[in-house]
Amino acid sequence: MTSQSPDTLLISIIGRDQVGVVSAVTSYLFETGANLADSAYAVLGEGFEFSCVAEFSAGATPDEVKEGLTGLEMLADARITVSNFPFRLERGQSAAITHVVEISGGDRPGLVARMSEVLMDYGANIVRMSSKRVPREGGFDYRTRFAINAGADRLTALEAALYNTAGSLRLDCKVEAQG
Repeated sequence: MTSQSPDTLLISIIGRDQVGVVSAVTSYLFETGANLADSAYAVLGEGFEFSCVAEFSAGATPDEVKEGLTGLEMLADARITVSNFPFRLERGQSAAITHVVEISGGDRPGLVARMSEVLMDYGANIVRMSSKRVPREGGFDYRTRFAINAGADRLTALEAALYNTAGSLRLDCKVEAQG
């Protein structure tokens, strides 16, 4: 862990999803002098999760930022966490996305654990992951997407292991190279 400026904060917000959440949060952060580094937003059921790393050029404490976000009407019932971010913002080579792996099919408890173990066994780094439940007639399908960094030297073996593991779970698997 490398020490980062105390003016670099990790902001995490969980609340009820509604139109305008991203706009309200990012507008507030812009007005307070924040420059967003990495950020992510996802709808999770009826809720949402927003997280970002922000640099404050004029300085800001976690308490000041949390107080300001708490004051936004749209975030009245949200859970807001703001803390110092102790890591450098520069990404290493292992954060470059080389492939996207998509797994789809019926509900299979342990799916994410099994597929992430395969990725780990072949030295692939998960850069982003998402999983969602999609309604279909008579139930639901599940779609899990891993954006990964995988070395070319082990790619053929990794793909075979991914297809075999998905097949053993009676799921579909697709691996696509990213340009």
